[in-house]
Amino acid sequence: MPDLILDLNISAEKMLGYYRGEVRTVRARATNGQTVQFPVSVLQKHVSVDGIHGRFRMELDDQHKFIRLVPLG
Repeated sequence: MPDLILDLNISAEKMLGYYRGEVRTVRARATNGQTVQFPVSVLQKHVSVDGIHGRFRMELDDQHKFIRLVPLG
């Protein structure tokens, strides 16, 4: 499966909801139009005081299982 490119803009306030356990998954639309849903834990190491903002490459294996999320530029 090809990698997915995601433009993520999640505010710090919204991320607090994830950390409180109110929300466990994130749904995003890739640049190719495909919608992807994944556990919020995938984003933890990319969170700043402003939340998460930027373009990321989501790498998936042939069975569509998450490998890693890589920030781009």
